[in-house]
Amino acid sequence: MDPSDVVLPIPNLSLAQNLFTLSTPSLSRFHDAARASLLEGIKADEMGPWYRSLTGQPPKPKPGPTEEPQTAEAPSQSSTSAPPPTPAPAVAVLPLDATLLEELETKNATALEKLDERLKHAQETEGESEISDALRGRANYLTKIGDKDASAAQLLAFEKTPGLGSRIDISLTLVRIAFFWGNREDITKYLSKAEALIEEGGDWDRRNRLKVYRGLYLLSIRQFKSGGDLFIDALSTFTATELISYNDFVGMTVIAGVLGLSRVELKKKIIGSSEVNQVLPEIPLLGELVNNLYACHYDKFFVALAELEQTHLLPSRILAPHTRYYVREMRILAYSQLLESYRSLTLESLSGAFGVSVEFIDNEISRFIAAGRLHCTIDKVHGTVDTTRPLKKNAQYETLVKQGDILLNEVQRLCKVLY
Repeated sequence: MDPSDVVLPIPNLSLAQNLFTLSTPSLSRFHDAARASLLEGIKADEMGPWYRSLTGQPPKPKPGPTEEPQTAEAPSQSSTSAPPPTPAPAVAVLPLDATLLEELETKNATALEKLDERLKHAQETEGESEISDALRGRANYLTKIGDKDASAAQLLAFEKTPGLGSRIDISLTLVRIAFFWGNREDITKYLSKAEALIEEGGDWDRRNRLKVYRGLYLLSIRQFKSGGDLFIDALSTFTATELISYNDFVGMTVIAGVLGLSRVELKKKIIGSSEVNQVLPEIPLLGELVNNLYACHYDKFFVALAELEQTHLLPSRILAPHTRYYVREMRILAYSQLLESYRSLTLESLSGAFGVSVEFIDNEISRFIAAGRLHCTIDKVHGTVDTTRPLKKNAQYETLVKQGDILLNEVQRLCKVLY
């Protein structure tokens, strides 16, 4: 393999997860471990600029442009939109260690000086290939240390890189930078760029890698069905360890799949998957979740879901914003699965099946019925829940009538305004 084709795990996205943990007061039980991992990663990757921002220090002034590539390519950088720098946190996340900061910034200055010398030499005596390699080396180092100028440097390298495969890799690096800083707009922009390049002739590995990138983005915007399908497609060919670890990837595949797949597909693609079964012993909670739902052990499923909320959803930088939605949808899924099997159930038997009180079941199912999420009625006199199964055509007719009424009302309002 060409060394230039090796995908570097930069920026280190596990450090962004550690920062999320430290910045979330409700995750205080994880703070000590997250702080230790964060400092260890900062030292390993020589992340002077990022460490400075995390300690609440003002950014270090940049020297004036002295390198030829920066002055020559200034118009290109300004013409291409790069992610805005993330401001330093108002409150320091990490305590300032002045000695460590000085040590990191000295290493950064030394490394960048060597990279600039290499670039200058390539421009003066070598060809386009060597210049491209030098630009990519400099951009990758800025990406590794968490410098806010990394995206602009990667874009400059992109413009000077002729190979299609290398341009795809740079686009995916820009996606990772956007994930690192939490810049959703740039994630979509650079994903689209990578997709366009891959359609021009991307190889098998990069196509599969892109599925993971796209799937992770879809999960981050609550598209569990679409994201889960992409993750399932990539299960047997996963190589994107620079973006997410394999165990985390399988865990998110299960979390998304159990919500988005039908019962038959769940058995085939998750429960029967050798890749999933290989990892589940290391994440037993996910096995309990999916197996208890499939086997209709709803009381155990509810316990596993509650634990999943605390150990996998709320602590996850990607999934935390969607925790309430996910838990609610999983409850609706379990209620629907049970109710579809019976014409009528007593509230007592329903509450017993889920291991909760009658009052809890009564209140929760009432809310879901009112929202149109469960097709049943509660008979308070006899203490039963009666399932209603509307025909598909009837449901489509009702939807058409409702949407038609809304459309007619809007047309009438428009007519009053115009005439």
